[in-house]
Amino acid sequence: MNKIVLDNYEEVCKAAADVFAQQLKEKPDSVLGFAVGSTNIGLYKELVRRYDAGEIDFSKARSFNIDEYYPMKKNHPKSHNSIMHSHLFEKTNLAQFSLLSGETDDPPTECARYDWEIKAVGGIDIMFLGIGLNGQIGFNEPADSYPMCSYLVNLSESSIEAGKRYFADDVQPTKALTMGIGGIMRSKKIVLMISGEDKAQIARMLFQDIVHTDVPGSFLNLHPDVTVIMDMPADGIVLRSAMSAPNTSDWGIWR
Repeated sequence: MNKIVLDNYEEVCKAAADVFAQQLKEKPDSVLGFAVGSTNIGLYKELVRRYDAGEIDFSKARSFNIDEYYPMKKNHPKSHNSIMHSHLFEKTNLAQFSLLSGETDDPPTECARYDWEIKAVGGIDIMFLGIGLNGQIGFNEPADSYPMCSYLVNLSESSIEAGKRYFADDVQPTKALTMGIGGIMRSKKIVLMISGEDKAQIARMLFQDIVHTDVPGSFLNLHPDVTVIMDMPADGIVLRSAMSAPNTSDWGIWR
């Protein structure tokens, strides 16, 4: 993985937007992969700013989002569908976008449909990801094994706890539909954004050259084209541990 360390979150978002802009310059009809999370929102704000300035044209591109809560009405203010519309889709000329439906009555069929739709357009050219405190990418939670394709997942306690600040008194979903590890890894390029001191421990694990299901994001080590863009607070533990051998005890059940 190629690692870029910048001063702060704002610089991380600008650097990710630079990669995005270059991708569209080289291939205007790119297929884009998006995630919803606090780290990615700053990227979308920067993309909207550049669109308003006439620096980016989304008109020939299309996008796929990596996950959605389940069950979830698409017009719910905290659905990933609503968040993407309010932060990006409604503010740019990106008119071709797809998301997993949290309204489906048949999750396996919906997941199969979504995977087929991605395959039909030639796959995702570049995926923009964040990572959870427990190492999740999308809603691929720490587990013993993972489906290769999109699937319905029970959210971990960590993910439910992280989501409480968004749902407040509303009913909080305990499940989600997510693109599988295999779908993510089939992306031609991946950009992973990491920000904040609270992500430093998980960042350290990513750069210990260990792949383990306890940290789903560690599978990105197996991808040939991953760029990790992180700020200095997120890189803090990585820097302090650079001269020491990996401590596998950090991996929980690693053995």
